[in-house]
Amino acid sequence: MSRPVDDLIDFLRAEEARGVTTVHLDDEAKALLRELHRRGRAGGGPKPVAAAESAPPQAAAPAAMAERPQALVSEAAAEPAKTTFAAPVIAAPVAGSAAQKIAALAAQAENWEPAKRLGTLRSTMVFSTGNPEADLMLVGEAPGYQEEQQRQPFVGAAGQKLNEILKAMGLSREAAYISNIVKFRPAMPGQTTNNRKPSVEEMASCISFIRAEVEIVKPKCIIALGGTAAEGLLGLTGSVSAMRGSWHEFAGIPVRVTYHPAYLLHNNSGSQDKRRVWEDMLEAMEKLGLPISDKQRSYFLPK
Repeated sequence: MSRPVDDLIDFLRAEEARGVTTVHLDDEAKALLRELHRRGRAGGGPKPVAAAESAPPQAAAPAAMAERPQALVSEAAAEPAKTTFAAPVIAAPVAGSAAQKIAALAAQAENWEPAKRLGTLRSTMVFSTGNPEADLMLVGEAPGYQEEQQRQPFVGAAGQKLNEILKAMGLSREAAYISNIVKFRPAMPGQTTNNRKPSVEEMASCISFIRAEVEIVKPKCIIALGGTAAEGLLGLTGSVSAMRGSWHEFAGIPVRVTYHPAYLLHNNSGSQDKRRVWEDMLEAMEKLGLPISDKQRSYFLPK
């Protein structure tokens, strides 16, 4: 006789194969998934079921509402939890210079079917900017209104703040490589200049481009800008404060998580938040072997 947990896993895998991303679960099923999550974090048990690429109509399982797929296998915790993504695979171009390879990737992204068929993203593609052979790569979540207008990542107010941070590090915007996980602006009803965060499915549809970009650029380290970018890049969920302060890894490259530049703008952040971001940048500078002056080390410290 099969165990209830095996039946549940078989059901979820079958629904995933059908393209279903949201199901109704009763309390018993939720308890089983929480137990699987605890066992998985302890190093045993089956892997969580990955989120699918698209979101067709819901399928019925035992009653009670469930959250998004990643919420089924993680709970709020002091330390970031892991979530997984099912993503289409794309191979990085092998011929040409790094700039030519990035241009070839961008051409593929223009009509990237896994993202287009979601029906939740706008049509203008925004790829990347900066040096395709940079030691430092910065990754955000998705383009916003200004980025869509100019077809470059980080050109709005948050982009200006990022430029200031790079300048304080002794780098120009052109010296770094800057990209977003999602290559299209997430759509909203009656949308004008308002933006929203990308969903797990939207990030999963485009994450293969980031993998290919990393393969081409070969940065010495990556900075994930904000919790949503960290979720898409590393599969982490939770607060940025729990994610930052240590090194993670993506495709063999060290990754540091910090607050999104918009956080510093929208939350009227004081010197403490600015210092936290700056400490993350100092760690990246150390990793890159950049010179750090005493003045730089003291930025945003209490007087």
